[in-house]
Amino acid sequence: MKALPVQFVRSAMRAADLPRDPVPQLALVGRSNVGKSTLINAITGTRVARTSAAAGKTRELNVYAVEYGHRDLRRLYLVDLPGYGYARGGETSAEQFAGLTAMYFGRPPHAAGMPTDGGGHGPTGALLIVDARHPGLAQDLGAWAWLSTQDLATAVVAAKIDKLSRTERVRNVHAWETSLNAPVTPVSALTGEGLENLWTRIVRLLTP
Repeated sequence: MKALPVQFVRSAMRAADLPRDPVPQLALVGRSNVGKSTLINAITGTRVARTSAAAGKTRELNVYAVEYGHRDLRRLYLVDLPGYGYARGGETSAEQFAGLTAMYFGRPPHAAGMPTDGGGHGPTGALLIVDARHPGLAQDLGAWAWLSTQDLATAVVAAKIDKLSRTERVRNVHAWETSLNAPVTPVSALTGEGLENLWTRIVRLLTP
């Protein structure tokens, strides 16, 4: 991937912290150790998102502005949610995650017009990031079931595909698609495999 113009905007804890300009937002949802920050760096060709060896440290929504330059998607926001299934923080962290998620997904998307309460916009679409090595984890199935009830475009990405042999890739992607009843885009942040396909999926999610 070539490097894209991207910048960290802010960490958001409340509606007033969210972007207010009419630009599509893509929410990245996944377990706390699935590698969402690493994937952001891979698809933008940068090191804009800080990664941590300690799972579950993020406690806010991290907002990144990306200049993609596609004729149908010139600019977008990537919004990295805290990981669910925290390894750290216990019940308090789980409650914080639930509150942030409810706040963000309860906001109107950019296409709905400017919110009247002084807050920013919510997501236009969402990606569920799962670990290709572990199909059918209950937390991921629950997250997908919840996302499927939201009124926005969604898709599934299976990360860390480079950790599997070719035979395992085919078997695990099929297992993921069966358990989620949805197509899955396999990718590797390490090798770049599947990233162009992922951008194609993102454009489709965020454009009419």
